[in-house]
Amino acid sequence: MKDQKAVIVTGAGGNLGSAVVRELANAGAKLVCMNRSSSELEALAGDLPASTEFLSIAGTDLTDYASCAAAVARAVKRFGGVSALVNTVGGFQMGPVGPEAPAQWETMMTANARTALTISAAVLPTMKAAGYGRIVHIAAAPGLKAGAKQAAYAASKAAVIRLTEAIAAECRDDRITANCILPGTMDTPENRAAMPDAKTDGWVSPQSIARLIAFLISPAAAVVTGAAIPATGRE
Repeated sequence: MKDQKAVIVTGAGGNLGSAVVRELANAGAKLVCMNRSSSELEALAGDLPASTEFLSIAGTDLTDYASCAAAVARAVKRFGGVSALVNTVGGFQMGPVGPEAPAQWETMMTANARTALTISAAVLPTMKAAGYGRIVHIAAAPGLKAGAKQAAYAASKAAVIRLTEAIAAECRDDRITANCILPGTMDTPENRAAMPDAKTDGWVSPQSIARLIAFLISPAAAVVTGAAIPATGRE
């Protein structure tokens, strides 16, 4: 990983994003950490090895191409290129198909699908120029089959899966891979608070997802592309 260019991690201050950053930092990656809040990035930077090459970018509008392209340009200027994008941003809402559904649909499509599309579109030119790249998005099992009150959320995650497949097909000859992960319930403080009576022994740790992501963005995973990978096993 030390020979690669930078890895962009969006949502770097979140539970999964910060686990990814720590995993990659320990492997010697050069990191571009994008997050809405600068304070979370400052706290994260303090947890990383002193030798970590680290660029913080706060406040990028991931729904706006120009804003994303500007962030990628900063990464290229600092590190000479971008070898991988790990996009962990997204949102979750549930609700029936009723009067509130159209607004919820717009919210979920923006938070999950448009952000994934826009940051991918912004990072692909530099990857294509280099003839190498790795893209990983976070989808969800409802993107394959929705349950009750999941119409908007499931549709947005299905869009992430289809986006991933399209990028993989378009960029195969450029040696750019694109994959997405479908995690099980992640063991986070927020999920424990929301589901205080749930059995947590089968939940998936952010660290285990981070290890999977580290593999997917490595040269060893060159033949894995266009996949929606379930990550629901027991550790």
